[in-house]
Amino acid sequence: MEIEGTRTDRLGLLLDQFDQAREMAQVRLTGLGDDEYLWEPVAGCWSVRRRGEAVTPRAYGPGGWVLDKGAPQIPANEYAEVARQAAGGMPVAKIADDWSVSVERVEQVLAHTGEPEPDRTPVTTIAWRLGHLHSCLAGQWEWTFGARRQDPELLVDFTPSAALALQRFWALIDRWRESVATVTDEQLDTVGFSQYPYGSDPDDPFIVVLAGANLEFIHHMAEIALLRDLRRAGFTASE
Repeated sequence: MEIEGTRTDRLGLLLDQFDQAREMAQVRLTGLGDDEYLWEPVAGCWSVRRRGEAVTPRAYGPGGWVLDKGAPQIPANEYAEVARQAAGGMPVAKIADDWSVSVERVEQVLAHTGEPEPDRTPVTTIAWRLGHLHSCLAGQWEWTFGARRQDPELLVDFTPSAALALQRFWALIDRWRESVATVTDEQLDTVGFSQYPYGSDPDDPFIVVLAGANLEFIHHMAEIALLRDLRRAGFTASE
């Protein structure tokens, strides 16, 4: 359906939202240099690093540069999602497998009462945020529209070059958007249309996966924009 040039169908709304977010992101990333891309505003940041220099136990990537990745965990802001999974009938063992944690950890989360304590999450660089987003969307494309064979953690060749990272990222974004635009109403409602193995994609209707991908894109780009603002304002940790 279209009203005065504006699509109001489900896919149209999600595509328009994605397009608007992409336009804003591209403007905000204009002129990104290598120093800014790799800037670590505080000690202990996660970033893109040479293989062998990673500061995390599960850093990954196919080449000489890898993306920091920590131990599996269920963050506090996802407790409600775990509760929804259980309420929807998902076995605790399957929930644990989805989050790559133990059954005992899932049971702890489900038994939690009251407001969870906020997580102490690491500060990440622009390089990390962009690399993480690139990796997630590349994996979702491969396991939705591609051959559904390649390890998602081997799809992105991380780089210390901001220009090269952006070139590769925008190419992936365009491919994702082009493929999503071909999805039918029936496919939107198909559970498991995406088989991306890191998350709940195989158990969700594809429209839910798309909404989640948009959210991931928007919130990581907002974080990147804030990091650029802080760098330009001369932020230092002592402040």
